[in-house]
Amino acid sequence: MSSANDDKASGTADKAAGKVKEAAGKVTGNDKTEAKGKAQQAKGDLKKGKGDLKDSVKK
Repeated sequence: MSSANDDKASGTADKAAGKVKEAAGKVTGNDKTEAKGKAQQAKGDLKKGKGDLKDSVKK
């Protein structure tokens, strides 16, 4: 099982990578890449939320 910090870090990384993909999609006019970026950001938000929840349960 991953730790809360691992989930938070992974979530933050996914969110950052998603923002880059979304921006690249906007610049190139590639709707598919833009959508993939938005989806990756959502995945990052979920992972970070999972890490936050683990932290709150520990306390």
